[in-house]
Amino acid sequence: MSTGLIVALVLAVGIGLSLGLLGGGGTILAVPLLTYVAGMSPQEAIASSMFIIGVTALISVGAHARRGNVHWRTGLIFAVASMVGAFGGGALGSQLPGVVLMVAFSIMMLVTALAMVVDRRTPSAAKKEKPPILKIAAEGLVVGLVTGMVGAGGGFLVVPTLVLLGGLAMPAAVGTSLLIIALKSFSGMAGYLTSVSIDWTPVLMITAVTVVGAVAGSALSKHVPEQALKTAFGYFVLGMGVVVLIQELPMIYGVSTAACIVVLLMGLRLRRRRRISSSADGDETDQLSKIAAAARRNL
Repeated sequence: MSTGLIVALVLAVGIGLSLGLLGGGGTILAVPLLTYVAGMSPQEAIASSMFIIGVTALISVGAHARRGNVHWRTGLIFAVASMVGAFGGGALGSQLPGVVLMVAFSIMMLVTALAMVVDRRTPSAAKKEKPPILKIAAEGLVVGLVTGMVGAGGGFLVVPTLVLLGGLAMPAAVGTSLLIIALKSFSGMAGYLTSVSIDWTPVLMITAVTVVGAVAGSALSKHVPEQALKTAFGYFVLGMGVVVLIQELPMIYGVSTAACIVVLLMGLRLRRRRRISSSADGDETDQLSKIAAAARRNL
């Protein structure tokens, strides 16, 4: 067993934890791990990651379903549409140069990381009405096409979609996303296998370790503060995205892109803090006005 494979097996636990805790993020870590640590080509790494994430997500669905956090109707509608898109994306991605795939993947990592770091919204309660089927199907098709091409499971794209368009509460969105990720990953892998072969021995070993991490993540999901984990994971993914860019692009472009991203992140966080401060000042002013009005009435 090579040193790279041993390191990959150790790091695979983190991939499983991410899936079990957040319902996504596994492939964002799996593709760079398989490429840079296990030594696979980008196409083989993407196809292998789809198998690893698909199996792991499918097993994790059971734990979430037992807690009632899987919305089967919405999940299956989204999954069928995204499977169609993922197959087409996988077939297209297998024909693209490796550097194009990795740069596209790093961009997706950076966008995902920025969304996780900047977003501070608390999960909303589930809506009572049934989710809009056509919107979910259309969104599933687009998400499947994009993530199938670059080998991303799409959990951090699927979960917000289920919350905003599907009307699901956050726990249900996480559980349902695992069902979608599993089915979509297998479809995307099928698209890649039309022209890419997989070395199954290391892939099966990494899959087994990832499943263990996912089971642990599902158990921990009830005890770990979601927002703190989400923010920390966002910074981690941000760093990995920058590393991938520097690996794939000339140094000057990679460093310049990283600097722009840091500036953008700082600007977004500063803007949000100002909004929070303005909102707090407004609330305080309203409260003082109410107190003054009540005092005048008493006089």
